[in-house]
Amino acid sequence: MGVTLKEVAERAGVSRSAVSRTFTDGASVSDKMRRKVEKAAADLGYHPNALASSLTTGRTKLIGLVSNNFHNPLFLEIFDLFTRGLQDKGLRPLLVNLSDETDPQNSVRMLRQYSVDGVVVASSTLPPSFAQAFRDAGVPVVHSFGRSSAATQVHVVGIDNVECGRMAARTLVERGYGSVGFLGGPVTATSTQDRLTGFLEQMESYPDVAHSHSYAEAYSFEAGRAEMQRLLDSGARADAYFCGDDVLSIGALSAVADAGLKVPEEIGIIGLNDMEMAAWENIDLTTIRQPIKEIVSASIEMMSAMLDDPSRYPEARIFPCSVVERGTLRRV
Repeated sequence: MGVTLKEVAERAGVSRSAVSRTFTDGASVSDKMRRKVEKAAADLGYHPNALASSLTTGRTKLIGLVSNNFHNPLFLEIFDLFTRGLQDKGLRPLLVNLSDETDPQNSVRMLRQYSVDGVVVASSTLPPSFAQAFRDAGVPVVHSFGRSSAATQVHVVGIDNVECGRMAARTLVERGYGSVGFLGGPVTATSTQDRLTGFLEQMESYPDVAHSHSYAEAYSFEAGRAEMQRLLDSGARADAYFCGDDVLSIGALSAVADAGLKVPEEIGIIGLNDMEMAAWENIDLTTIRQPIKEIVSASIEMMSAMLDDPSRYPEARIFPCSVVERGTLRRV
């Protein structure tokens, strides 16, 4: 049996409530009392029981971290940043895989079983209805990497995917490619839809440059490779492509290498995200940088603020992106 709160109180010569307050964040306790209790706890080897504390305070400090992109190596970076950042705030992340989930209400029921204090939906492909379902259930929620709108009803942190599509189109045309293509992720993903919208809008400014678009089945290496192979086999490939994210781009580069084409002279590729792998010497991917660290940090800050004030009005924080020059596009 572990050391109990009662034993610490007896050792320190104080009440059990004094011990409880000492180990409760924000509770009022004098410095003298805190020193007595902490010394008694150290002498006895006492450690606060988080689960027992949650029964007293009504707060578990559990934050559901939900996503559906577990096959994408970018999310290893994202989950690492989220878990460390939440823990630094004294919160406990509960990682939940929604890859096969289509009903937002099932997700709400699952997270409520664990009595989470809040939820971060960390996905650009889950529809906004998932974050909205948590809000409607009274659970503080932040949609990280989500789609923003003028009438947003949940807290959103992310980028302007439409502008990223415009940026990619401008970048490809500036490099002198005579025909350009959009190779997106799943057609149902809002990020795919918005990036294509921006790409097509910008291409209207270049009537002399041919353009096309197609979709991969997922944001994955295999899907990017398969779609690029299909395009190459069709005989109607473009001279350069904006791929919906870096993982798709790396898959596309693999197919291009198998076809014996030179990058960037014969075919160019630009991705999106600037994940760690993009900078590896054997990949050297030109890409549009999404400020992932800043987005994660802002999401955690927003969640922490919501726990203190659940009535906060929904806010959207949109971060700018920029082109990172590497070796898969011609220079201007």
